[in-house]
Amino acid sequence: MRVILSSSEPKGGARERLLARLLEAFGEGLPSPEVSLREIAARTETSHALLRYHFGSLTGVLAAMLRAQRSRDNERLFAAARQGTFDDLVVAIWRTYTRPERLSRIRGFFHVVGLAAYSPEDFREFIDSLDDLTQMLASLAEHEGLDAREARTTATVTIAAMRGLLLQEVLTPGVHSADAVALILRIRGARG
Repeated sequence: MRVILSSSEPKGGARERLLARLLEAFGEGLPSPEVSLREIAARTETSHALLRYHFGSLTGVLAAMLRAQRSRDNERLFAAARQGTFDDLVVAIWRTYTRPERLSRIRGFFHVVGLAAYSPEDFREFIDSLDDLTQMLASLAEHEGLDAREARTTATVTIAAMRGLLLQEVLTPGVHSADAVALILRIRGARG
């Protein structure tokens, strides 16, 4: 299955307008992987043929929506990062992704990541976008005195820990400790 995740159309093209309609219809969430393109088309008042043409499949719709939603989140997080510390950004990331209205998106994220693990070539654009927060955190860690390699490692491990905690929250809601992010930050502090 070939998943179309991008188009050569300029911004404002038909694909971008359709993506904007999807984002408007689903807000902070994502459609469930169990719904059909026809159901999504009905909710967005478009045709399933257009969705298939521009995104390839339901998975293509989910991946495109996730990239756009994460891009918007990252813009807000970048603004916060300019004025804060590594620890401040970690807390902001956690708060951004643990809001209850984001649960369907977090589930969708892990669904798409799972598919990408089996077919990375079909999800290259999505996979490449996963490094944004790590780069942002690494930059802050460098600014706070770590060398480039240690800053990158620290950021990578921090993002991996948060994603693991998010996966735990999806699989067993309410089990994660409210202090999980504080623990991540204490571990980071103990290394320094």
